[in-house]
Amino acid sequence: MSRFQVLSDSQWSLIETMLPRPTGRPGRRFSDARLMVEAIVYRYRCRIAWRDLPEVFGRWQTVWTWHHRLATDGIWDRVLAKLTAAADAAGLVDWSLSVDSTIPRAHQHATNTTRLTGAGSNYTNPLLEPPDHGIGRSRGGLSTKIHQLVDGNGLPLVTLITPGQAGDSPMFLPLMAQLRVGREKGRPRTRPDAVRGDKAYSSRAIRGHLRSRGIKAVIPEPDDQKGHRKRRGSRGGRPVALDAADYRNRNVIERRYCHVKQWRGLATRYDKHSMIYRSAVVLNGVIAWTCVLSGSPNYSVR
Repeated sequence: MSRFQVLSDSQWSLIETMLPRPTGRPGRRFSDARLMVEAIVYRYRCRIAWRDLPEVFGRWQTVWTWHHRLATDGIWDRVLAKLTAAADAAGLVDWSLSVDSTIPRAHQHATNTTRLTGAGSNYTNPLLEPPDHGIGRSRGGLSTKIHQLVDGNGLPLVTLITPGQAGDSPMFLPLMAQLRVGREKGRPRTRPDAVRGDKAYSSRAIRGHLRSRGIKAVIPEPDDQKGHRKRRGSRGGRPVALDAADYRNRNVIERRYCHVKQWRGLATRYDKHSMIYRSAVVLNGVIAWTCVLSGSPNYSVR
């Protein structure tokens, strides 16, 4: 396999039928879908400008058009949904989930566009471009934040993008609202067995949401919340239960972000629009799932 090719034949066979195909109408010759996907992956792996794509991929404008179309049409989200459904049917999804976020810096090429600061982002439909473009100013400067829910093996199920200064706790319920893994019969599965999170996700709203749905919360309680509960005496409620052995498995999401940031174009954001950048993160997850479903040894978080 050359350095211009990431997907094996078995991996490509899993997603080939879900990508755009020739319509049969006369006109310009239809681009090779596999070559276009490999070009998109190469650009994000190597952190280069679209204009600097090697000639082996053809015209860079064609590659960009494909990437924009796949992002705005939500094609990668549909591909990921079908792959996760197939994995669940094969018993490959571990429903003890982990949640966390990571902050990539935003390059100046990603920030030279109009942003409505403080306008907020749209978490109900990730395919709509938010007015702030998912870029904000935190201590480290202009940055963006990737929020993900991953299964017990560290494979992504849900991905959302927010500005870098956004908190982790407010994003938990939007992430859970986006969790839908289809099945051959019946409704999609939306309720995991357990959710692991760090102390940032310890809030009364999150614990109440998980408790009401019968989901095990594996989230430690911060010291300030412990002190507040003790000061209230009997009104403070019972101490929070924590499965310390299970909490150690939360490291799978940290390893997931290590895999994400192996793509240099994701470790630093160069895309102006949030939906374009997010689609590349989803594409990274699609490749991870194809590795598992095809039996490829190229991906492992254990």
